[in-house]
Amino acid sequence: MKYKDPLKLILSRTIPHWDREESRSAVTWASGRALQCRTAALGGEAYSSENQELIVYHTCKSRACPSCGYRANVQWLRERWAALPDVLYKGITFTMPDLLWAFFRDNPPLARVLPALAAEIIRAQVGVRHGLRIGVIAILHTFNGRLEFNSHVHTMVTAGGLHDFSGIWVSRVYCDHNRLLKAWRKAVIALLRAALRAGQLRTKLVADQMGDLLTHLEKCWWSIKIQSFDDKWHFLQYAGRYVRRPPIAQRRITWIGKRTVRFWYKDKKLRRRVEVECSLEEFVDRWTQHIPERYQHAVRGFGLFAPRALGQTSTAIFVILGQQRTPRPKPRPWAESIKRDFGHDPLLDQTGKRMKWVRRLAPNTG
Repeated sequence: MKYKDPLKLILSRTIPHWDREESRSAVTWASGRALQCRTAALGGEAYSSENQELIVYHTCKSRACPSCGYRANVQWLRERWAALPDVLYKGITFTMPDLLWAFFRDNPPLARVLPALAAEIIRAQVGVRHGLRIGVIAILHTFNGRLEFNSHVHTMVTAGGLHDFSGIWVSRVYCDHNRLLKAWRKAVIALLRAALRAGQLRTKLVADQMGDLLTHLEKCWWSIKIQSFDDKWHFLQYAGRYVRRPPIAQRRITWIGKRTVRFWYKDKKLRRRVEVECSLEEFVDRWTQHIPERYQHAVRGFGLFAPRALGQTSTAIFVILGQQRTPRPKPRPWAESIKRDFGHDPLLDQTGKRMKWVRRLAPNTG
């Protein structure tokens, strides 16, 4: 069954569950804003012509909102397209055994360290072996198809780099899979052990149990995936799936009952869709556990893509590569975005005449 706004319907039926004192402030804010998205509660803009008036309500701009998340993702892709040089790229995904997921779910400060950890491992390997400075974009990804907390890091890396001494751009270097795996495993376990020693690890396990688990995982195989991209567009399309996307696409929600909800995900091992059924409250808990704290960066840059380095070396890299840098694109107006994505101009009235802005509507707080 198709629903117009399934997430809003679920949120409206579970307000007492997520809008309570013990909920994280980021959860109550994002859920409340998503529920108000494109309604009079956020105010709006009025457009009119001789024949028609159109009220366009403001969007919530919450990263948890499916429609707002899509638009933010499109803008991020446009900005990165302009900022990144047109070279070869690699996508390196750092995962961990599922036995560790709960520790990073229950200890958000440790989870936020993971992108920097992954980026430093890549930079150290390439720097030591090749003497190059590379650009790394790292994204902490916390959900899988079942909406479980699955902490892993997607990194997008320049396949080559800038030689420190000669100033020459080397187009391609080799990334050793086994070295990356061992370094990542060692770094993650060291992070958890340090937190345990400092008494800063929230866990139901006693110290000896936690120590035995980490010792066991040191001997296990961890998955590291390396992909190559021919150009920055393929690179950005891959990265864009994890940057601003909410935990679940609304089209995957197939049934909303009075007490339960059903959604599907694609099982990679079975190679088919699998349906999950849970209570409305459990669905909200699964969804909201992936909402980051407000003002927390979803994407972090390191090396040549670090914020400070971008200002210092970006122009020089484009010159070395003989490429023209594109100015940073401005956000598309909402009407232009709708026309581009859905093929119709919302500011044309029923007779084909263009409507003009006439007034702003204050938020309806009643």
